Amino acid sequence: MTGVYPHSLDAKGRLFIPAKLRDELGEVFYVTLSMEKCLTAYSSEGWKALEEKIKAMPRSKQIQMRPLFAHAAKCELDAQGRILLPAALRDFAGLKKNVTVVGDGDVAEFWDTDTWNEIDVIETTPENLAKVFTALDF
Repeated sequence: MTGVYPHSLDAKGRLFIPAKLRDELGEVFYVTLSMEKCLTAYSSEGWKALEEKIKAMPRSKQIQMRPLFAHAAKCELDAQGRILLPAALRDFAGLKKNVTVVGDGDVAEFWDTDTWNEIDVIETTPENLAKVFTALDF
């Protein structure tokens, strides 16, 4: 998934999912916590792969993964291409009104726009991009 898409939450906590990402996420997908102050959306196939990876872990490691499942929401697109984000997930990521939807490879991320703008400025410096390309052996 690729791209950066600014959107807004409506009064009911619904978020419009850009058409390009809807095609990749599917009609039903999963949204959960992230390591950063954002939410991560997985297609049904991506979620299934995550479940299988976690099932293969020893139980002691599976327990560490509990927050991913405990706070996950199965989201279904409505006729207008929106999903309802549960309040607990919105609170975790600090999503109030302005949300930036970011494509991040095999997942999408939902960021508070101000937070995203701060991160994006740091990540798009020539120095950071040089590190990215070096890690890719370019």
